[in-house]
Amino acid sequence: MSLSQRINSLVQLGKILSAVGNKKAWVDFELGITEEEYSKLIEKTKTVKHHNGWFTEKEVLFAFKSWGEALTKENLELWISKYSIEKELNKTVAIIMAGNIPMVGFHDLLCVYLLGGKVKAKLSTDDNVLIPTIIKILGFFDLAVENTIEFIPFKLEGFDAVIATGSNNTARYFETYFGKYPNIIRKNRTSVAVLTGEETKEELAKLADDVFLYYGLGCRNVTKLFVPKGYNLDAVFGAFFQHDYVSENNKYANNYDYHKAVYLMEQHEMVENGFLLMKEDSSLHSPIGMLFYEQYESLEDVKQILTENQSEIQCVVGKSDIPFGKAQTPQLWDYADNIDVIDFLSQL
Repeated sequence: MSLSQRINSLVQLGKILSAVGNKKAWVDFELGITEEEYSKLIEKTKTVKHHNGWFTEKEVLFAFKSWGEALTKENLELWISKYSIEKELNKTVAIIMAGNIPMVGFHDLLCVYLLGGKVKAKLSTDDNVLIPTIIKILGFFDLAVENTIEFIPFKLEGFDAVIATGSNNTARYFETYFGKYPNIIRKNRTSVAVLTGEETKEELAKLADDVFLYYGLGCRNVTKLFVPKGYNLDAVFGAFFQHDYVSENNKYANNYDYHKAVYLMEQHEMVENGFLLMKEDSSLHSPIGMLFYEQYESLEDVKQILTENQSEIQCVVGKSDIPFGKAQTPQLWDYADNIDVIDFLSQL
């Protein structure tokens, strides 16, 4: 298949993901799959939570909708036009995927597929249902997928390069084991938001999405707020009440109750609203069910902190950075850790 044909296949996949994500009914064969196949995909969004309790229908549908919005012909052609692609990628790339949010490893796979390379993917046990399901659908439009994308349950062998995502601990293992190959190895990162005190209620409501989508498990989720000295947290709590549904998830509620008990026993000062704990803390990474905040005297102080910790920060949300509510809807060219995967692959 040519690059343009692969783009067309991805566009068709995007239409299906968008339809499911927006809860649209199957209409004839407009989407290119049968009603039975479409119904099975819808069912998968409801049942995958039995495999991973964090992957509720609401979160999976949001992921599908986001990918549907990204995989348009306009977006794909704009993305690839930034590069000089002279020939197909005649390489096999091993991809070791994380599983913290639905389909988090799909972008790396997409990059290799788009360039015509082969993939040997090692799925996370937390997310080994959705991506194979999506690739099977992609195979309806590109018959070569069956021979170019392989999911490896055991040891990875026979590859030319590696893209691996994991924790800081697993990254050390990856660097030792895969150091002799061209590689991209990602570690833990998180995201922060910078408030000026001039945010509208609508902007704070959108910030709530950046905090609570995927229950705060993604590296693009905001886990730390920088607020002006004397900032009234009531404004934040008021805007966040729309996400009180997170407490209905037992896994989230257990985290919330545990950290609340620990911090109370240690007599830490904090505020809470029944589903979120907020604590003044200089750390960037807050636990699930918590949100750290730090008061600042000037924005220059914040810039200094962000510069010193840039290796730990995935994105910064605020009026002068990523718009409120957009942290979890990156563009195709918004690469994790700011490492250009297409450029990396092109140089293999």
